[in-house]
Amino acid sequence: MAPSAPSTLQESSARQRNIWTSARKLRRVVNEVRGKKVVEAYKMLRLMPYRAAEVVLKKLIDAIHNAKVKYGVRPEELVVSSIFADGGSKFIRFKPRAQGRIYKRRRRTSHLTVKVAVASSLAKG
Repeated sequence: MAPSAPSTLQESSARQRNIWTSARKLRRVVNEVRGKKVVEAYKMLRLMPYRAAEVVLKKLIDAIHNAKVKYGVRPEELVVSSIFADGGSKFIRFKPRAQGRIYKRRRRTSHLTVKVAVASSLAKG
């Protein structure tokens, strides 16, 4: 295979693993901010009533700071290029039930990845 050309896309990311909420609840928030400008996504997340919005907001701020350190760009120049929530490991507990039976209680976790890119580099690439 031929080596691929170096990417000119200026993108930075932030990840958090093993978040104590299900991926389904995170995706409800994530789908609203995907593809938006960073400033607009920040304002949306600040006003959302979900606990998952706080987690996504913290990771968005981390990705913005990573882009500022790597490329020296301002938040107004950034867009949310990629954001997704994946399912993590499940913690299984057992709950005793009637007549000697057991029910499994699954405590779900998830992984969150936020990527922001410079808007002008997205138009070129």
